[in-house]
Amino acid sequence: MKKIILDNSEKIIQEKTKLEKELNVKISIKNNEICIDGLSENEYFAEKAIDAIDFGFSIKKAILIKKKNLMFEILNIKNYMRGKNIVRVKGRIVGEGGRALMTLSQLSDCYIEIKGNQVGIIGDPENIEHLQNAIIMLIKGSKHANIYSFLERSHPEPILDFGLREIKKKS
Repeated sequence: MKKIILDNSEKIIQEKTKLEKELNVKISIKNNEICIDGLSENEYFAEKAIDAIDFGFSIKKAILIKKKNLMFEILNIKNYMRGKNIVRVKGRIVGEGGRALMTLSQLSDCYIEIKGNQVGIIGDPENIEHLQNAIIMLIKGSKHANIYSFLERSHPEPILDFGLREIKKKS
């Protein structure tokens, strides 16, 4: 049995039955303390999903942690800042009208949320690592275009040939 203490458990209370069904655990809520009971693997995924929901992700995206075997990571912006203007740095990450955040999300195949001085990321472990490096570069002042090209280069190429075709011999 795992216990989690949350800031705001309203979302969890509203969607308790859906979460229990999707995550295969029993959830009991008392004030802001949530107890998760189930198999240890299911408890782990439920804990990560509940942490993601508490961070600000939608329940649909948080459940993907278990369904697609994704991870949830938090990156603290202040750990990588040189100056003191946190608003400016967060503005660089979000971009005008949220375009930079959307582009980062699309290029990395990850879901991104910002809460306070932290960036929450849900995605494949390798993609999360590349996205964290890109966000750190952005915090330190790199140009957006350089960040986007870094993410494009780090994205694995799809395998188009599975070795099922016969190779034609040259005569």
